[in-house]
Amino acid sequence: MRYALALLTVLVLVVPAAAQTVTLDDAIRGIEGAYGRMTDLKAEFTQTAFNKSLNQTIPASGKVYLKKGGKLRWEYAEPTSQQIVSDGKTIWIYTPTLNQVNTGPAPEALAGPAGSFLSGLGRLREHFSVRLLNPAQPKDADGNVVLDLTPKQPLPTLQRLILGFDPNGWRLRKAVVYDQFENTVTMQFTNLAINSGLEDKLFAFVAPKGVATVPLK
Repeated sequence: MRYALALLTVLVLVVPAAAQTVTLDDAIRGIEGAYGRMTDLKAEFTQTAFNKSLNQTIPASGKVYLKKGGKLRWEYAEPTSQQIVSDGKTIWIYTPTLNQVNTGPAPEALAGPAGSFLSGLGRLREHFSVRLLNPAQPKDADGNVVLDLTPKQPLPTLQRLILGFDPNGWRLRKAVVYDQFENTVTMQFTNLAINSGLEDKLFAFVAPKGVATVPLK
């Protein structure tokens, strides 16, 4: 569950405008200046969670839906079914195999700018120390511009964040979240759709009959 919450720190996936040669200022200016054009987003993702102390890697995949106002929905299909849903006020983490839903106030579960990344990207330097991961070679092997972010107020689940953006549209293609124990969650995003008009009912959750409700800790 801690990994699932850590992934909520990666709630932003956009920003139009690109340049042939990208500097750090170019990237930040484009992200901070254009992010507000996005009202919602949906994408497919693959994920790899690595536990450093156990030297264990767990793959996962699914779909993510985001909407302004703190609304989100992560649907995990592999390795086990799980849903993480928030209407901006309440968050639900439903695990069918446990016949259980964990729930709590969304502002607490998503505390800090990292947890509300949709608004956080509009003030990137206010909340993060930002640099190019490799200033000598800003793009990775896939052609993505890679930023290295350190939160100015670190959280246990977020000590460092690596984001890889496609400069042709500034859509997020890759995110790597580091926690305080140097465990990582790496995500790849595909089939992104921006401003498709996601309905609010997508971000509401009603527990199936017989499912136990447990406060989120």
